[in-house]
Amino acid sequence: MLGFFYFLCGLLLVGYCCLLFFYRKGWGSIRYSTSAINHQNTFLSIIVPARNEEANISNLIHSIQLQTYPKSCFELIIIDDCSTDRTAEIVKKHVDSNIKLIALSDYLDEKKINAYKKKAIETGIKSSCGTLIITTDADCIMGENWLQEIVNCYEVNQPKMIVMPVQINYRNRFIEIFQSLDFMCLQGITGASVQSKFHGMCNGANLAYTKSVFEEVGGFSGIDHIASGDDLLLMHKIAKKYSDEIVYLKSAGTIVKTTPAKTIKDFFNQRIRWASKADKYEDKRMLPVLMLVYFLNVGLFIMIGLTIIQSSENTIKYIVGFMFLKTSVELIFLYPVAKFFGERNLLWLFPIFQPFHIVYTVSAGFLGKFGTYNWKGRTVK
Repeated sequence: MLGFFYFLCGLLLVGYCCLLFFYRKGWGSIRYSTSAINHQNTFLSIIVPARNEEANISNLIHSIQLQTYPKSCFELIIIDDCSTDRTAEIVKKHVDSNIKLIALSDYLDEKKINAYKKKAIETGIKSSCGTLIITTDADCIMGENWLQEIVNCYEVNQPKMIVMPVQINYRNRFIEIFQSLDFMCLQGITGASVQSKFHGMCNGANLAYTKSVFEEVGGFSGIDHIASGDDLLLMHKIAKKYSDEIVYLKSAGTIVKTTPAKTIKDFFNQRIRWASKADKYEDKRMLPVLMLVYFLNVGLFIMIGLTIIQSSENTIKYIVGFMFLKTSVELIFLYPVAKFFGERNLLWLFPIFQPFHIVYTVSAGFLGKFGTYNWKGRTVK
């Protein structure tokens, strides 16, 4: 029986290795090329939902105000999602002609909803004037050429959606370094999946799409009961009609940096929130991938448990061999991604974090399906 279990884990590991080599090829094939001319013809609407972000919102506004793209060609719309801190007060102090503050509470009736962030984005888009909608988060900062490079890509390639890189702005704390490595893996998979058209991934902290395509697919209609997925579930709606018109903008100038979760509890709540939408994906090609990754980690989790309980030479030999192969292939995939983000110095820590990554993957995946989570003071299913 135990031999059959090791055999199944071996098959899952082989499949996983093939998947990562596929992703590495996809990441390496992404080419960013655009005209050298700085385009200034597209009006942009930057949509930022914000809930209890008094510690971060000024930094975001400041980085937007430093953009090289002309202020007359973009607007920043911040939607205060019922904050209980000074978020709205701080935004009001940044008086500028292209900054707009919307109180989400003015657009809510007494009926309780589950997807406040989607409602905030939808409200912002309805009030926007831009041809191109750009979403980011209130705890993000970006380089000064961020908007200019997005416009260059849009005007040269005319895509319906542009997926862009996000990076964790970490400090030397265990939980933050762990998040940075984990997030970097997800970003590599995101770029590779968009490039290969195998399935789609994206992150709402750095995403652009035309206002017309948002309206054409009905916005968040049909997915507005799901708390998470304002980015990925919308992407899948757009991909059903325009699968060849979604691009990944692999340019260092478009990297957005976001703050990490400060505690292990906050980190798990974030990842449970992400995992909660896994069975809601329109793109069913993602399901086998998610199942492969999840059940491989479940198998390794059981192996670790057996090693602790039994400490037999055979069990130790299998877990060491499986972990070595898994880690080696992941590093092969991750190296060019880390090079792009300028984070190769973190790779030597990658093997050390493997056991923690397995435990969090198994627990977050389970709780994302069967549990609830707390996000910014709200308990969500």
